[in-house]
Amino acid sequence: MRLLFEIDTKDYNPNGTCVMRPSCRCVAIQNGKVAMIHSLKYDYYKFPGGGIEQGETKIQALIRETLEETGLHIVPDSIREFGYVHRVQKGFDCDMFVQDNYYYLCEVSGEREKQNLDDYEEEERFTLEWVTFDEAIAVNHGKDRGGKSREMVERESRVLAVLKEEMTE
Repeated sequence: MRLLFEIDTKDYNPNGTCVMRPSCRCVAIQNGKVAMIHSLKYDYYKFPGGGIEQGETKIQALIRETLEETGLHIVPDSIREFGYVHRVQKGFDCDMFVQDNYYYLCEVSGEREKQNLDDYEEEERFTLEWVTFDEAIAVNHGKDRGGKSREMVERESRVLAVLKEEMTE
């Protein structure tokens, strides 16, 4: 899979404790709008998806996380690699946090199910919204998120910008 870009804050101790947490993200586009999770509490957009669990493939994690966060069913035969982002920064509970975020273009279908959110996702009031690239980028740009990772929000905005550029070429 191609590397889209890297985010390296260089604010960590490379000789300290390290947590690695790869994740998968769904990029579903319909009628010029992309499926995004809107954190109503902190007012930012992120792609549906999350961490890969022990013994789980990237595709299994992608399908599971998208269903949990959005209630949407991914059409398995539609899944195509888009790219990944490599992120390294100081962790909240470790000296260094490393995350590869794998983005997949997907189609979704069928009846939407009820979300099955984690406690922090419930607290942030994760809501599925179909928005334009520009709408999501504008919301994500330049606000204080009250403790949310600036790098995570930046990552999602930069992926949206790459998608927008490549979809209009």
